[in-house]
Amino acid sequence: MLEAADGARPPSSPSTREASRAGTAGGVPDDVLTEVHGLRNEIRRHDHLYHVEASPEISDAEYDRLFRRLKELEERHPEVVTPDSPTQRVGADPREELPTVTHVVPMLSLDSTQEPDEVRRFHDRMVQAAGGTVEYVLEPKLDGVSLELVYVDGLLDRAVTRGNGRQGEGVTENVRTIPSVPLRLREEERRAPSLLSIRGEALIYLSAFEALNQRLVEAGEEPFANPRNAAAGAVRQLDSRVTARRPLDFLAFDVLEAEGMSFRTDMEGVEALRAWGFRLPDGIELASAAEGILEYHGRFQERRDGLDYEIDGVVVKVNDLELRRDLGSTSHHPRWALAYKFEQRKEVTRVERIAVQVGRTGVLTPVALLRPVDVGGVTVSRASLHNREELARKDVREGDRVRVQRAGDVIPQVVERIEDDGERGPPFRMPEHCPNCGEAVEHQGPYTRCPNRFGCTAQLKGRLVHFASRHALDIDGLGEETASLLVDRGLVTQPADLFDLKADDLRDLPGFADKSAENLRSAIQRKKGVDLERFLYGLGIPEVGVAVSRDLARHFRELEAIRKADGEELESVPGIGPKVAGQIVSFFQDERVSAAVDSLLERDVRPTPPSGGSEGPLEGKKVVFTGSLNRLTRARAKAIVERAGGTVTSSVSGVTDLVVAGAGAGSKLDRAQELGVEVLDEEAFLMFLAEHGLEP
Repeated sequence: MLEAADGARPPSSPSTREASRAGTAGGVPDDVLTEVHGLRNEIRRHDHLYHVEASPEISDAEYDRLFRRLKELEERHPEVVTPDSPTQRVGADPREELPTVTHVVPMLSLDSTQEPDEVRRFHDRMVQAAGGTVEYVLEPKLDGVSLELVYVDGLLDRAVTRGNGRQGEGVTENVRTIPSVPLRLREEERRAPSLLSIRGEALIYLSAFEALNQRLVEAGEEPFANPRNAAAGAVRQLDSRVTARRPLDFLAFDVLEAEGMSFRTDMEGVEALRAWGFRLPDGIELASAAEGILEYHGRFQERRDGLDYEIDGVVVKVNDLELRRDLGSTSHHPRWALAYKFEQRKEVTRVERIAVQVGRTGVLTPVALLRPVDVGGVTVSRASLHNREELARKDVREGDRVRVQRAGDVIPQVVERIEDDGERGPPFRMPEHCPNCGEAVEHQGPYTRCPNRFGCTAQLKGRLVHFASRHALDIDGLGEETASLLVDRGLVTQPADLFDLKADDLRDLPGFADKSAENLRSAIQRKKGVDLERFLYGLGIPEVGVAVSRDLARHFRELEAIRKADGEELESVPGIGPKVAGQIVSFFQDERVSAAVDSLLERDVRPTPPSGGSEGPLEGKKVVFTGSLNRLTRARAKAIVERAGGTVTSSVSGVTDLVVAGAGAGSKLDRAQELGVEVLDEEAFLMFLAEHGLEP
């Protein structure tokens, strides 16, 4: 739930604004315009009562009469049709493809656990950060399709799937067909912001799913495996008329951005969503202790099988938005929220064979190949046995009966072996040599690892995909299938070989033609100049993710300095401890890694240091933001400071150089004044940026 600042503009009447637009249609009699506007408002009210409030006031026949009359008037006077008219939910002509759309605010995933003790530790961290009591918003974790809906001046402008969290697929025409999605925000209780971005979940209720499958079977068509698959397929249809025939619903649960408005708490945002006409998940509650979270989770777990929709846990979110901003996020998930998941549903099947899979980082994972079994609506035919020690502890062998569970989107897991009277196979032993490249394996704790980082083709395929991923070099068109082809055909034996590829090398690969071959070659060549932090992340250094790569790049600024750094130097970087430092040193001391990096540099790949050098106006300065900003999002303000060479911290102390105080600034402003730290309001901060040539 993000913040902005409340403006003084009074709410305008939807019918007045609609009249001002449609009323420009020349030649349409005033009485027709009046009737059209009245019908639309009445139909919208009944839609809200039926689809959101579940308390209809009129019969289906009466509703159909109103709808037919509106459609008749719009067909007779097409110039009065507006995009938010209730008649425009029926779907549009098919598209050739779904467009890629950037989110207003990144849609991060949630850290998750199934352990009560992890919930208690999460609560302890929040209390420590807050310096006192913390209040949480609790809600069921819906198992549907996550969407961002964006409204401009109260009208639905676009709908986007979560995608990679930064960009998703534009599915606006499909989402317009969902009856519980307001095409126009209600403004009887609260005005609509100029721009509103919200997050919610598209889903199909179980009763509607059963009716849908019954219709499909009766029509001789294949039924869907589960409601989530049916919802995901409906949302991503190229023909929105197909979507309109699916019984989709939409539940909203988060305000991501609301220009011109501020919320002190997440619960205020929840109430705003309700006022704007959105349907919300059932059972949203507040709690202020770990035991309250556990009790809420237990109640929903007991109710789970009786609900008319799928949930896989509950979501715990800090209610105080100022505290959320202080806590911030990692590159993957917010620190102020947790998904407390239910125990996974389990089924029994038999292990037909145990195979060994070699991952991108060289870890050898034993995988049980199973007799196919349906687990929670998904057919499972393989399951992870995790590692050498876990395999020995469970003593799973070929031919054993086992209980399996599906844990989210990862490979299903073998929970336990089930005793039976059948003859068991011999104990399974992990191989002493990599099944892919033949290199002698190493044992590191419970893990078995192939050390041949760039020489093992199984690792190389995964490393190429990682090297080309969006947080690394971001090479468009180099995915898993292409990486496998390049390695299998012998065209790439190390990452550096990518930069030697010619269009002729690619043209004969399956799925490639002249244009696609040249496009990939060009995309690779354009990445010879790459940000140092992206290059580091792309190398796949153990324990080094996006955030650590960025910190290393900003601290050392040169690749060679990082390659030569010892453990003590690395530990001087905030956030890097002995374990991570040891992994970095070990990685760059590996002769094969060193040769692979040298080969990249020989191909004129040049990692460039981060911007914001010594000339930055905030070089070395520690900046704290407090309160709500009107013209900048918190993420944007932080990026500007870092670009200018500064560092954004979450608390005010004796080493803080500058505090930027927005509306509603609290204890941090008081602390800054006590310590004599320089304080700027938002306007002064923007003027400061302009004076130093920095674009806000």
